[in-house]
Amino acid sequence: MTADAPAPLNAGEPTGLGGCGASVTLVEGGTFCLSNRLGDIAPGLPHGLFYRDARVISRWELLVDGKPADSLSVLSPEAFAARFVLRRPPQAGIADSTLLVVRERLVAEGMHETITLENMGREPTAVTLELHVDADFVDLFAVKEGRAGHTRAEVAVADGELLLHDRAERMRGLSVSSTVEPVVLPGTLVWRVVVLPGELWQTEIIAQPTVGNQRVQSENYGLSAPGRKIEAWRDSATDVRADDPVLAQVLRRTESDLGALQIHDEQGDGRPFVAAGAPWFMTLFGRDSLLTAWMALPLEVDLAVGTLQQLAELQGRRVDPLTEEEPGRIMHEMRRGPASGQVLGGNIYYGTADATPLFVMLLNEAHRWGADREVVEALLPAADAALRWLRDYGDRDGDGFVEYRRATDRGLVNQGWKDSFDGINDASGHLPEAPLALCEVQGYTYAAVLARAELAEAFDEVRVAAKLRDKAAEMKQNFAEKFWLPERGWYAVALDRDKRRVDALTSNVAHCLWAGIATDEHAEQIVRRLGGQEMDSGFGLRTLGSDMGAYNPMSYHNGSIWPHDTALAVAGLLRYEHLPGAVELATRLAGGLLDAAAAFGGRLPELFCGFPRSRFAAPIPYPTSCSPQAWASAAPMLLVRSFLGLEPNVPERTLGVRPRLPASWGTVTLSALRLGGVTVDVQAKGDEVAEVRLPDEWKLIAE
Repeated sequence: MTADAPAPLNAGEPTGLGGCGASVTLVEGGTFCLSNRLGDIAPGLPHGLFYRDARVISRWELLVDGKPADSLSVLSPEAFAARFVLRRPPQAGIADSTLLVVRERLVAEGMHETITLENMGREPTAVTLELHVDADFVDLFAVKEGRAGHTRAEVAVADGELLLHDRAERMRGLSVSSTVEPVVLPGTLVWRVVVLPGELWQTEIIAQPTVGNQRVQSENYGLSAPGRKIEAWRDSATDVRADDPVLAQVLRRTESDLGALQIHDEQGDGRPFVAAGAPWFMTLFGRDSLLTAWMALPLEVDLAVGTLQQLAELQGRRVDPLTEEEPGRIMHEMRRGPASGQVLGGNIYYGTADATPLFVMLLNEAHRWGADREVVEALLPAADAALRWLRDYGDRDGDGFVEYRRATDRGLVNQGWKDSFDGINDASGHLPEAPLALCEVQGYTYAAVLARAELAEAFDEVRVAAKLRDKAAEMKQNFAEKFWLPERGWYAVALDRDKRRVDALTSNVAHCLWAGIATDEHAEQIVRRLGGQEMDSGFGLRTLGSDMGAYNPMSYHNGSIWPHDTALAVAGLLRYEHLPGAVELATRLAGGLLDAAAAFGGRLPELFCGFPRSRFAAPIPYPTSCSPQAWASAAPMLLVRSFLGLEPNVPERTLGVRPRLPASWGTVTLSALRLGGVTVDVQAKGDEVAEVRLPDEWKLIAE
């Protein structure tokens, strides 16, 4: 959160209360659980079970004979499941324990936990288990910002269940039941058992949220609805394989995490879209969800379609300074928690400059990847409204650039992807005055205009297409003239209120390569700048050069490394592969990022510190970076697509494959890649296309 923007918005750092580095995060759709490595949810920390943006469990602590268990290991085969392997603390003077305690947790629309006791000793053992449960039912952001206080639930016991309700409005609640009946006390479940030598004792506990005094109707946990959901996702998604064991491990985690982060529309036809990430952003976002869907296109196009449809339904229709809604604007974030109506006057906030052009870009890309023609045509009015917003509201002073300035003192100060209050600064470290025109937003806007031109051609709007292409050419020239810093060799990160160039060296300029707005002359110099030790940490691209005034490798946006940011830079470099050093730098950045992923157990976090690899042999975690994060999870798929040179055009029935695969990757194979109504297989190694299976009427472009 930014210091001067107290409203609950996705900006700046997550809460520092306890951090997330030693936490275990489980996620399924819009539900997630944050606990310690014992599986406990302890009071006073930003932990809990969260359902519909409210914390429905604020305490869930298991005591074995009056003490917390000892942690041995945590296994998490899927994003929604974990096994906490524990032992009873040894008795005084004895080194070993003979009682194994295993907690198997599954998160869906609620939580299911199986507790197993196994006696490894030679005589029966008496055990007392206590599960202490509480809830505060506070809004997600109150927890995130450390404002949750010490509210306790109204507690009752009925029919062997523990029942908790919100004391204020009683609109939210929780029921806790067990298959082995415990002694149920207010706030505590107690089991007193004897486990014979070599025997097991087990109970299953179900924590089920209630909304409006109605229990959430979860499917039978024993049948594992989340398991079926992830299998259905895997069945429909492309099978991506690589010889390199690290890349293969990372891709498996990508598939699992993106499946778990999917949310299905509850009001409409169940269309899928992706939540921004756990723990604090388990909801629809504009920028995050759009970029994640773009990166995930090689896995499935339906995720992009669902995201576009959902955002189109919520597209701005009126002017409201409190929520920063404006006609045609694509939203920044949506909330459903108890305090959602207090988010600047509504549960949807629109304060972002980049989601609107990204919407148009993704619509055309989804069309190229095989989205249904009628669905795309139905979304064209939303794309046109988005372009009108860019013209009428994004560019208020008519200089040809999209700027932002928050409408009130409650909105986000910065409205690009670096949205912390100090995320945009000049080379000396000073903060510029708004309105600000970010370089990458101009790139996205340029790409959006070209995307709409291509859609116009696809739908026989020839004159519209020509007009838009002329406009894009003018935008590219104007951008080159106003943003280029000839004495430095990179683009200004922004133009400030007085149209002065904000001259810090940032990763934002790499987004300009990805969007294609950079000229070859400028791009060649940018490649050299990005490849210097100031930007290339050895584990990925820094957000800010190490020789800049605001550089801090432990900061959120001023020197840290964000995997999605590095992946976009790699994609941008490979777009300019004809320039000296571009492919080599892309290969180096991707290799560093995958090395970081290996150090993080195969799952890339939201961000990590930007220390040079020469100083620390392993990447240093950012203290409050939590996983899984959607665009970090999807970043490896963008790497694969970019190095394969994979560019389908379903309406034209062509498939471009121009591989530049790193030698360490070996052979990369995509099987059952769905492109419209057909499936294709692609296999490549190095710069060679080993095999492509296409329908007869399709054309392969591999030169």
